[in-house]
Amino acid sequence: MIPIGFCSLENIPFDIRYATHNNFMGRPIAGYTTNKCIVSNAVRDALILAQEKATKAGYSLIVFEAYRPLKAVEDIVQWSLNTDIQNKERFYPDIDKDTLFDLGYIALRSTHTRGAAVDVTLINPTTKEELDMGTEFDFFGSASHTISEDISASAKTNRHLLLSIMESSGFVNYDKEWWHFTLKDEPFPNTYFDFDIA
Repeated sequence: MIPIGFCSLENIPFDIRYATHNNFMGRPIAGYTTNKCIVSNAVRDALILAQEKATKAGYSLIVFEAYRPLKAVEDIVQWSLNTDIQNKERFYPDIDKDTLFDLGYIALRSTHTRGAAVDVTLINPTTKEELDMGTEFDFFGSASHTISEDISASAKTNRHLLLSIMESSGFVNYDKEWWHFTLKDEPFPNTYFDFDIA
């Protein structure tokens, strides 16, 4: 059951990767029983504004991650300590997965778990093709830092557009992940939730 203050996002495309096998762990993560996008009402309202701006620019947002249960973070911690490296080449080729928390790519106390963050990119609304951002979502490395010299000029332009859309809609970017945005005025700044996405 979704608690008061949260909702299921509608009318904005999403593909919640942690509910699928298409993620750095290669399987659905604990707490994700369906591919549904759960956000706080405040995040929904800000995303609607951001989507309007994306549409005016000729694009659409797509959400890859939103609310994240605490049990999912615990699942990721356990994964980071085991020997499974099936997706290392794709998602973390230059670092060891047991350093992902220390390097700041995954947080034990995440703004996702407070219902305040989303991971997004821009797509062509007709073809559904993602704009080139230089790396894919959840690539752990310096090329994913919002300001990076390891990407093309067009990827830099696309990142700047996404950043402009999201920041002007009330979000703040995490500088190590071009896709990660936290609502500036969090509705639950001191609460970490653990309800399932069902």
